Amino acid sequence: MTSADWTAVRLTAELAALTTLLLLLVGMPVAWWLARTRSALKPLVASVVAMPLVLPPSVLGFYLLLLMGPQGPVGQLTQALGLGRLPFTFAGLVVASVIYSMPFVVQPLQQAFEAIPERVLEAASTLRASPWDRFFTVALPLARPGLLTASVLGFAHTVGEFGVVLMMGGNIPGQTRVLSVAIYGHVEALEFEAAHRLAAGMVAFAMVVLVALYMLNRPTGRAAEARLADRAGRAGRASRAGRADPGAPGRQGPG
Repeated sequence: MTSADWTAVRLTAELAALTTLLLLLVGMPVAWWLARTRSALKPLVASVVAMPLVLPPSVLGFYLLLLMGPQGPVGQLTQALGLGRLPFTFAGLVVASVIYSMPFVVQPLQQAFEAIPERVLEAASTLRASPWDRFFTVALPLARPGLLTASVLGFAHTVGEFGVVLMMGGNIPGQTRVLSVAIYGHVEALEFEAAHRLAAGMVAFAMVVLVALYMLNRPTGRAAEARLADRAGRAGRASRAGRADPGAPGRQGPG
């Protein structure tokens, strides 16, 4: 691999790591709100979050380019604040990646939060736990499998982006040339051997991600089954004990 390819690998890793961190910070409160709210706006917000799943990446990249360009409202705002222009910069890639990968982080988190029994949070409330305490000490630990899944999916999806990053960042070596764009450049130049090395690496990365997801979810499922089996066993033993001792306290008839 050439130094330019290694630079593309480094840039891709930095983009994916920063995007995942921002997605967790932004997506966690959104997912919590979607999981707990009864607002009439929930379908609208959920649809906006999920829109990157159905929109072609080039369409999303095109409108982001218009919004963040020199004539767009976001572009004019960033220039007025002295931040410069976002298109064809690493910062622009980060913003586009956060928007494009949003559903891959929000939806697993939302499902994990929705799976938390309401009685658990109510029990924490009876112990005078504040909303922040209930979230950080009760909800977040229980949603740990969903948090791990969201982190892995967000990172992996950012690594594999192409259309959005090409529209927003172009192909500037050392600045916006990520792995997927580097592969495209090699193929366009008929450098198939170089393209194969990078593509094979991404295939191996995808396999590692899938195996990691299955490994992360498998222990949680078995632990949940073990807890349910233990509770069922205790309930069964208590029921049998009650039938064996009809005179036990709490089971005596009136009089």
